[in-house]
Amino acid sequence: MADDQLSYSAKAALTERVKELTCLYGIAQIAGQPDLSLEEIIQRIIEILPPAWQYPDIASARIILDGIAYTTQGFHESRQKQAAEIIVDGISRGVVELVYIQGKPDLDEGPFLKEERNLIDAVARQVALVIERKQAEEDKLKLHNQLLHADRLATIGMLAAGVAHELNEPLGNILGFAQLAKKCPELPDSAEHDIGKIEIASLHAREVIQKLLVFARQTPPQKTHFNLNQVVEDGLYFFEARCAKGGIELVRLLSPDLPEITADPGQLNQLLVNLVVNALQSMPGTGRITVQTQYCDHNVYLSVDDTGTGMSKEVLDKIFVPFFTTKDVGHGTGLGLPVVYGIVTAHGGTIDVKSEPGRGTRFEIQLPAIESEDMEKNI
Repeated sequence: MADDQLSYSAKAALTERVKELTCLYGIAQIAGQPDLSLEEIIQRIIEILPPAWQYPDIASARIILDGIAYTTQGFHESRQKQAAEIIVDGISRGVVELVYIQGKPDLDEGPFLKEERNLIDAVARQVALVIERKQAEEDKLKLHNQLLHADRLATIGMLAAGVAHELNEPLGNILGFAQLAKKCPELPDSAEHDIGKIEIASLHAREVIQKLLVFARQTPPQKTHFNLNQVVEDGLYFFEARCAKGGIELVRLLSPDLPEITADPGQLNQLLVNLVVNALQSMPGTGRITVQTQYCDHNVYLSVDDTGTGMSKEVLDKIFVPFFTTKDVGHGTGLGLPVVYGIVTAHGGTIDVKSEPGRGTRFEIQLPAIESEDMEKNI
C-alpha cells in the first residue's frame, strides 16, 4: 500500500513538472512569433497559464502591464492568489497573477506548491524578456526611420541648395529691372500696377530661396552670446496686434533665471516666427498661444503651445519633410517647419513635437546653455 502511495505521489509530481515545462515551452513558442504584437503575445501567454497549475479547472490568470490588464475569461479577484512582479531594466512594469476561484487547502504557499512559485517567477521573467525584445525592435525601427529621414533631408538639402543658387541670379535681374521700370517717367498706371506685382512676387521668391538656403545650411549661423528671452520678447512684439485682432490670447511664460546660449539671434527669431505663424494658422477662430522658456539639466528650452486643430499621426510624421504642406495652394510653401528643423540642428539642439487632432500642438526646442564656468573662461 505504501509503495502504491509513493508511486502515485511520484506520478502526480511528474505530471505537475510536465505541465510546468509545457507551459514554459508554450511561452517560448508564442514569444518566438515575429508577427505578433506585444499585446497579442501577453494575451496568448495568460491563456496557457491555468493548465500549468495543480487545479486548472478553478484557476484563472491575469497579467497587468503598464496599468493595462490582460485576463483569462471569467477572471475575478480571490484571496487565494499567487503573483510575481515583471521587472524590466530594474523597473517594475506590472505583475503576473494566478488565482483559484474556489478555496483549496494550504500547501507550501497557501494552496500553491513551491514549484508553482518557481514557475510563476519564471513566467514573469519570460514576459520581461519579451518586453525587452519588443522595445529593442521598436527602437531599431525608430532609428532606421530616423536615418532614412536624415538621408532624405540631406539629399533634398543638396538639391535645394543647387536650385537656390541657380535661381538667385535671374531672380535678382527680374527684381532689379522691375524696380528700374517703375522709375520710368509717364508710366501708365496699369503697367505700374503690374510691375508692382512682379516686384512683390520676386521678393516672395527671394524669401523662399533664403529659406531653402537656411534649410540646406548654406547660410552659416552668425553665433553670439545672448539671452533667449530677449529674442522671444522681440519676436512676439510683432504678433501682439495680430493676436488681439483675431481674439487669440498670447501668453508669455519666460524663466527669469535663464542662462545665455551661443546661437544666431536672427535665425532663432526666424524659428520663433515660423512656429508662431504655424500656430496662428492652425486656429481659424479664437484660441491661445503659449510661449515658454525654461532651464533644466544644462539646456535651455523654448516651447510654443497652441490650442488649434492639431495634427494626425500621419501628418505629424511628415511635417519636417520639405515642401509638404496641408495648406491650400498659394497659402504655404512647405518650408517653414523644415527651416525650423534645420536651424535647430545647426545649433546642436533637438526638437520634439506633440499633437492630437482637436487638442492643439506643442513644439519644444532644446538648446545647450552656456554654463557659468564657460562664461568665466570667455571673459
